[in-house]
Amino acid sequence: MTETTFAALRGQLQEAASAFAGGPDALEGVLLGIVDDVDRAVREPLEIFPVCHHSPASALAMARRLREKQPKVVYLELCEDMAPLLTELRNCRLPVAVQAFATETDGFPAEWAPLSVVAPITEASAEYQAIAYALDTPGVELVLVDRSSDHVFQWQEHTGDTADAGGPDAPPAEEEAALHGDAVGVEIGDLRPRFAELEQHLLRHGRVRHWSEWWHQYVELPLGDADHDTYRQVMLLIGSLFRRLAPGDQGRVRVDEDRERYMWTRMRAHLAATGTDPADALYVCGAFHAASRVEEFGVHGADTFEIGPRSATKWQHGLIPSSHAAIEAQFGLAAGSVSIAATEWAKNVKRTRTKPYRLAGQAGTKAPRKAAEAVPAVTPAPPLDASDKLTGFLRRPPVLDRLDEAELLGWSVEIVRAARRNGYLASTADAIAVFETSILLAGMRERAKPTPYDFQDAAVTCIEKDTVPGRRDVRRLVEIMLGGDRVGQVGYDALPPLARDVHDRLAPLNLKLQQRGVQRALLDMASRPELARCSDVLWMLRYLMPHGAARPIMGERRLGEQPIQESWDLALGTHQRALIELGYEGVSIEQVLEQRLRRVAYGPQATAARVLEAVEDATLYLDSRRLADELGQRALEVLATERSVDGAPEVLRRVRGLLAYYRTSEPALPPWIESFVKTGYAHYCTLLPTAFTDDDAGVGQVAAMLGFLFSMESLALSLGCDRNQLELAVAQSHPEDPAKTALLWAAETQLGRLSRAELRARCAELLGNPLVVPAYPRYLSGFLHALEPVPHLADFVVEAVSQAFAQLPDPVLLPWLPTLITTLRGGGTDLAPLLIREAGRIFPGRLAELDSWTPPWRAAPAPAAPRPSGERVPGPRGLPLPAAHPATCDAVADLLGCTDPWLTAAPAPAGVALLARHPQTAEALEALLAAG
Repeated sequence: MTETTFAALRGQLQEAASAFAGGPDALEGVLLGIVDDVDRAVREPLEIFPVCHHSPASALAMARRLREKQPKVVYLELCEDMAPLLTELRNCRLPVAVQAFATETDGFPAEWAPLSVVAPITEASAEYQAIAYALDTPGVELVLVDRSSDHVFQWQEHTGDTADAGGPDAPPAEEEAALHGDAVGVEIGDLRPRFAELEQHLLRHGRVRHWSEWWHQYVELPLGDADHDTYRQVMLLIGSLFRRLAPGDQGRVRVDEDRERYMWTRMRAHLAATGTDPADALYVCGAFHAASRVEEFGVHGADTFEIGPRSATKWQHGLIPSSHAAIEAQFGLAAGSVSIAATEWAKNVKRTRTKPYRLAGQAGTKAPRKAAEAVPAVTPAPPLDASDKLTGFLRRPPVLDRLDEAELLGWSVEIVRAARRNGYLASTADAIAVFETSILLAGMRERAKPTPYDFQDAAVTCIEKDTVPGRRDVRRLVEIMLGGDRVGQVGYDALPPLARDVHDRLAPLNLKLQQRGVQRALLDMASRPELARCSDVLWMLRYLMPHGAARPIMGERRLGEQPIQESWDLALGTHQRALIELGYEGVSIEQVLEQRLRRVAYGPQATAARVLEAVEDATLYLDSRRLADELGQRALEVLATERSVDGAPEVLRRVRGLLAYYRTSEPALPPWIESFVKTGYAHYCTLLPTAFTDDDAGVGQVAAMLGFLFSMESLALSLGCDRNQLELAVAQSHPEDPAKTALLWAAETQLGRLSRAELRARCAELLGNPLVVPAYPRYLSGFLHALEPVPHLADFVVEAVSQAFAQLPDPVLLPWLPTLITTLRGGGTDLAPLLIREAGRIFPGRLAELDSWTPPWRAAPAPAAPRPSGERVPGPRGLPLPAAHPATCDAVADLLGCTDPWLTAAPAPAGVALLARHPQTAEALEALLAAG
């Protein structure tokens, strides 16, 4: 190519710059620099093929060029560590995404985990054509030359970016749009102006709404029939224009240039190592990177760039399902643009009769041709046309396609039919209106043939009007009609070992697990015991995967219970990406679940309650005594370091459940739970006085602490704990909050420091004090929470609530009722049944009996029954016992350290004072001795 190839174009642009700007200035430098970039790329011995991602024009030009040139080496702009996965594409149904995934980071900030990089691939993309050609043509080598997944995040650390995509055209993140999750997208052929003013200028003068529509109208359609040289020069021109007009974001510019240095360094190294002639190779990259100005550009560029080492992070690689909506959401494209591109690709292939490359055996493809016809004869590629194609292309007026009335009429009829199915009151008149409005909008936008976007606007205007009767609006219906959201699928052979193992273990269910949608699975373990293993797998999947992947309809899993029948809704095909990513964490779901449980137990946010939950999950899902003991020991360590009582209710609930399970299923309690009870008893005794006075500790937390101390007291004392520690903790507690005060009174009643009569007298005193009456409901709230540690106070709580309803004035009672309901709802599992059962025992069962009913707390004590003649009449309570057995009572008094004198004037055994303080114990002992 001579130096004067683009001389005419340079002269015209220079004259235009002088005319518009009134003389040489920056505009002239930009325009002439664009021509220099195109000239430099065209002159490069290694042919550069610029592309735009998911562009039908790029894919069509790529298929043509590959058949003409038949290159021996294809260099592709894609993360080099993803190369081994490309052969698995033949086992998938496109679109799918190549993914690099890392759950644990080494060399990156911990908050970045998990790391994920995806590169989506569709059939209507130039890179897929290159991959299919290289993999199915013998003697052709495919080399990925872009930075590795590890370098993607290394370079983000310098720029602060979190993604390479996203934009104002991005659709909302729906279920299909979330297939890629929060992964960083590596887009092959990124081609979008980064200068916001330029993009707005193009949209305004192009009379379009968004970038996807502008690209379709002014690039896709004109380049659909262009020859190779014209296509290449136009794409280089666009890439150079967007590059030179990009804002001066130094961080992003440095990343772009480093990527180009990286790729050219890899290509030169490969050419030198293999001795490949650059004329036999093809470099496929985005048009933005094709117009590069770095010193390392070209096969004769400088070798000054040093590729840094990768971090110690262990990366996993696999294929995940993708969809048109997911690609649009991740890369900031307009909703429906990828589906429209797929439809345009199919039309171009049919119209031009170009034979695209498709991987042999891929889902949805025809059977491969015979071996004799598999590879066309290699013919020398025609020499590149050295002429200037840009000048003619830029001066040529836009081609006005003729109106295809049959196609537009079919669209109009189909959208009305779809609208009627979705609840719209559409008719034939609306179809005619959509047809005419589409032509009108296209004319207003200076084009003869309505584009799919014109038709979409016309359909919204004529059919939707002001209401949407169903789930889908008309815009979404048009997207579905013009191609819909195609969702890919990863085949069984391309799944990681864990995913294949899950499918194999669930095979007895006889379901098509790779099929999208919800399927119902019925498990009758009574008649088919082998289904119990399927149940184990489903419960683990429910724990590990997102909501909806495995959802139990009937049946539950509890400690100590064996399932008989279960019913499940399964959507593993819909959540295939989540299942595949589980395979990056381990080779079996048991291993992944064990890792997750350990991560919870040893994480920085671990609490005693969460670790106990992990112990329960390890027992429920893994039936692993070893792991449960390890996590239980960890729960003991965490509890000893906690200084907050926020998790006390959950700790109490978990420990009670685990104790009940071990007592019924094990011959002896595990050592860790004995140590946990012993440590917890001392721990909560220490924190109890502070919790009573701390405003941050709620009454529910304090009640849970007391519940732990009282319910675990017998076990703790048997393990060597001292009850005096609990009595001292209660004696040192001096709450000011009314609810906590009532809770303290209940605790003193449990310890014997306060009798029922004294407790009743204190409540009566509160009701009799006008200054305290407004706060009385808060005392009652405390008594309600006291049912947790002291459940035998249920009758007294019923009495106190009844007294409140009878005596409190309405201005105090009515505002308190919501608090009462909230308290009962919060602890309804345990508190409400106690109150209801006790109220049913106390209150009359029939309405007619209510008028003559007297509350038991108001009834007079029953008179003593007359004794038969001749029976000994006892004196003071308990006196017949020491009179009959003085030696025994003296011995008991000496053991208990009681030295009080006898209650009578005459000398008597010392046990009488003891028995007077404990009359119920004395009566029980007397009954035993009398029976003996």
